[in-house]
Amino acid sequence: MDKKPAGIAYRCITVSGRVASGATTLSHGLKRVLNWRLWNGGEIYRQYAREKQIPLERTDLSSDDYHIKLDNYIREKLKTEKQLIMESWLSGYDARNIEGIFRIFVDCSDFSLRVDRLVNREKMTIDQAKEHLKRREEENLKKWERLYKINNFWDAKYYDLVIDTFYYGPTESLNIALKNLGLMK
Repeated sequence: MDKKPAGIAYRCITVSGRVASGATTLSHGLKRVLNWRLWNGGEIYRQYAREKQIPLERTDLSSDDYHIKLDNYIREKLKTEKQLIMESWLSGYDARNIEGIFRIFVDCSDFSLRVDRLVNREKMTIDQAKEHLKRREEENLKKWERLYKINNFWDAKYYDLVIDTFYYGPTESLNIALKNLGLMK
């Protein structure tokens, strides 16, 4: 029996977002409400980076082959799975031509708020958090531009919904997503 709530017209949901934007918080909220499985590409990459002893913000040191395989795996899962929330930086972009997917992009337009979130989450200094955010995003974007020949993976045209968490907290963001999924009025 299908467990998805009545009224939801999608097989899967992607949640993409910048570092410390609130994408993981939203993904976990959707998982709790929908009772769907959650797959986090970032966690898979973190495990790979630990095994290879690669600093998280140095994506340039990880193999191109690994990233291509991971993105292909994400696309395959999104083509075949049901009741799956896929969270990763590129999952929304990866799903752009796949039917039955609701694509959410989470951003926080205030850099200082993202720094504050990272300081609290990772227990680093403000300067470390600023450097981490800048370097991690720059390195990822450079690598993806080189691999995929596109430079704006976060363009709103690839998403069904864009939420700016500078203006909305976790509960409000979840409610916005649920409303856009047709589950709230």
